[in-house]
This record gives sequence, structure tokens and C-alpha cells, in this order.
Amino acid sequence: MKNISFMPMNLPKKWWLTCLVLSLAAGRLCAQRYVSDARIVYRLELPPEQAQLDAMLEGSTLTQYIRGHLSRIDMDLHVVRYTYIIDSRQHTLVTLIDSHSGKYLIRSGSDEYEKDLKRYTGIHFKDEPGTRELVGYNCQKATGTMPEGETFEVYYARDLIPENKHYSRRFMNLKGIPLQFEIITKTGAKMRAIATSVDLQPVPASYFEVPASGYKLISKEELERIRN
Repeated sequence: MKNISFMPMNLPKKWWLTCLVLSLAAGRLCAQRYVSDARIVYRLELPPEQAQLDAMLEGSTLTQYIRGHLSRIDMDLHVVRYTYIIDSRQHTLVTLIDSHSGKYLIRSGSDEYEKDLKRYTGIHFKDEPGTRELVGYNCQKATGTMPEGETFEVYYARDLIPENKHYSRRFMNLKGIPLQFEIITKTGAKMRAIATSVDLQPVPASYFEVPASGYKLISKEELERIRN
């Protein structure tokens, strides 16, 4: 049986090179996956000075959920748990706080949402030399620069492209989903989040429902008074 060839053997060399480049590009496109649903679990590494002061925070986690235009972040610090439920279509954010002092709910309307969105739009990401494999994905190193000039390190998976760029407003300008990144705390210290699992199966809609009871509705100003 004769071998079947898809390209004539007498093609000029330059055409062979063109075909090779197109073939590699097509393979890259096939590797990329547009993500509409995801559940990503990260372990949190605290700044050394904070870890020494509060051993109770060891083993803290951050979980990112994505479902279409909805997203949710659970940050479990053991002593306190924060949940952020974001609707990028309605431009709303609900914050849930569960701590030893009580359970609180804060609603942020579209005005406040868009104010934060404008700030995060100003974050610029620049690819840096270096890659790292995280939970089976090859990740590109990048540096994020805040509008105020602060910088943070990111490793992101080019092959995971979020359909909803606003699932995390902090990373809307990133060319993939971050699987390791630094979080700048209010004191200026940096906490690191490192992915331990990625699940791209559909996420139940119930994860994004705002509790109808069990939480006290307060404003951000009231929360600051409680903290003080």
C-alpha cells in the first residue's frame, strides 16, 4: 500500500517552513481551553513575620469558583472566613464575613463596583523570563504593576483562558488564569497563593446564592467600627 501524503514532495523550501509554522500554531490553539466553569483551590503562604506571630493561620486556603458571569472567592483563614460573590453582568459584589465576633453581609452596588473596576483596569502585566509547572499546567511568569506602583508576581496558565475576564477583576488584563500569585496585604506584606487543584467541571448555581438569613447586613463603615 502506498503512503498517503497530504503535501506534494516538490514544494519549495519556504512553503515547507510556512506549513510547519502554521501546524505548530494550530497545535497551540488546540491546546488552549476557554473556561466557563472552574473550581481552583490554592494554599496560602503567609509572610514570614505574620506566620511567626499567628500559627493559627497555617493551612489557610483560597478557593476560586467560576460559572459564566458569576464568580466566588472563599478565603479561609481559620480565625475568619471571607466570601466574595461577584456578578459581572449586574456589576455587584456581596461580601460575607464569618468570624468569632459574628457573621456579617456587605452589599456593594454598581457605583462602587465600577469604581473598583476602573482601578483594576489600570493593572499592567509584563511577561518575565521563567516558567513553572503547577498542577499539570505550564505557567508563564509575569509581574503585575498596580496603578500606585506596587508590584506582585504571577505564574499563569496560558492554556486556560477565562470566558469571563471579570471573574477576578484583579486579573482581567492577564492572558490566562493565574495558578500562583502574590496578594499585597494592607500592611504592604505579600501573601502567596499556590494552586493545589484545578477542576473544570460545571459549578452548581447554588454556590453563588446570597444567604437569605444568618448574616447581619452592615455597611463598610459599620464594619470598620466593629474592627476598631
